Formats: sequence, structure tokens, C-alpha cells
Amino acid sequence: MNHPRLLRIFSLLGLTAMLAFTPPPAKITVYLIGDSTMSIKQMKSYPETGWGMPFVYFFDESVTVDNRAMNGRSTRTFIEEKRWQPVADNLHEGDYVLIQFGHNDEVPTKKSYTTEAEFRANLIRFITESRDKKATPVLITPVARRQFDAAGKIQDTHAVYANLVRNVATEYKTPFIDLNKQSQELLQTVGVENSKLLFLQLAPGEHPNYPEGKEDNTHFNELGARKMAELVLANIKSLQLDLANRIVKPESK
Repeated sequence: MNHPRLLRIFSLLGLTAMLAFTPPPAKITVYLIGDSTMSIKQMKSYPETGWGMPFVYFFDESVTVDNRAMNGRSTRTFIEEKRWQPVADNLHEGDYVLIQFGHNDEVPTKKSYTTEAEFRANLIRFITESRDKKATPVLITPVARRQFDAAGKIQDTHAVYANLVRNVATEYKTPFIDLNKQSQELLQTVGVENSKLLFLQLAPGEHPNYPEGKEDNTHFNELGARKMAELVLANIKSLQLDLANRIVKPESK
């Protein structure tokens, strides 16, 4: 018997078996931190839907999406209410933190108001503390409101604070999703009237949660939330984040 040849055959068989077995990817958590446009809604608010709700269904079983976004919060109040610290404490290598604030930071009349300098500092804190744990922060500009001028042109209601996010992302070389710009483009394409179909717009008596109706140009219904989540997903792919490899793949037939 040719022992060297036999050994080579067994070695090749062993190598083939090792290559055929691919260990499952390590489990990771994707944390969502932000405001009401991203958050999980209570049943009493339905059909209001944060875009973080449909977002959870885009990924395979190796990903847990932990949506910590909360209605009415700014970067400052999110930190002051100790909502950020548990996220920072529980981050692990390979995790992601998707960061979308601005709606409540930018309004001087709100208790959640955050100055431009504070807003910038808070974003930097989210980035640095995520990276300290070897997690990946992703900065996202605030999603657009449905506000058109008389000529039917979408208005940028987040210009100042969205630009702060852009600048911090550039300075700190952070993955960046310009949801403000892209959602404006979507609303402009859909148009003044049809864009109502993406928001919490209800006629009186149309839904038991809103017997008097609702005309909300900030918060989404199920369709609008899914459309915004799809924009975020498309950016995860175009940024070529490792997270894109964990998107659900259609089963072959």
C-alpha cells in the first residue's frame, strides 16, 4: 500500500470536510437609539409605527435588534434619563448602534431642546463609547417631516441639525446615512397628496384609537415606517457594512 498517497487522500478529504462546514456567524445586537420616528409604539397609538419596528424583520437569526428609541427624546434627555448608559454597558465587539436624533433636539420651545454644541458633543460621545467596546456606530440624520410649500416642494425642516450630524460623521469617519435627504426625495417623488399615505393621517371614525381623526405629518403609519426602514437597509448595503451580510436571504426553490 502506498502510505504517502493514502495520507494525502485522507488529508484532502479532511480539508474538504472542513471547508464544507462553515460555523454560524457570531450573534450580534443592533441597538437603535433615537426618538418617536424610530421607536416601538404602544397598541393605543396604532397605526402609528416607528421605522425601527419593521426594521427587525430584515435580518437573520444571528442578529437581535434592540430598539431603545423613545418618544420625545433628544440626545440630551436620552443621556440624562440613563437610557444610553445601559446600551454602552452592554455593547460587545461586533455590535452596532444606529443613532438618529434631531427632531426634539432642534426645537427651542421643547424641554428636550439641546444646543448645537451639546448635540454635537452627545453624538461624539455615542461614537466614542461605542468604539470603546469595539461596536460600530452609524449616524443617521433625522427623517423628514411631511411639509411642502405652496408650490409642492418638500421643505427641509431639519437643515441645521442634520448638517451637524453630517459634519460629525465626516470628522469622526463614522458610517453615515442621510435619511433626511433621502426621505425628502422619497416624499417629493410620491407627491403632496400621496405622501399622506405614509403618515398617521386618519379621517374621523376611521380607526378606534383616533375617533376624531388624526393629521400627523411627523409620525408614520405601517407603510411609511416600512419605506423608511427600507431606505436604512439600502444604505447598510451600499455602505458595505458587515451587517449587510446578515440580511435575510430568500430561500432557494
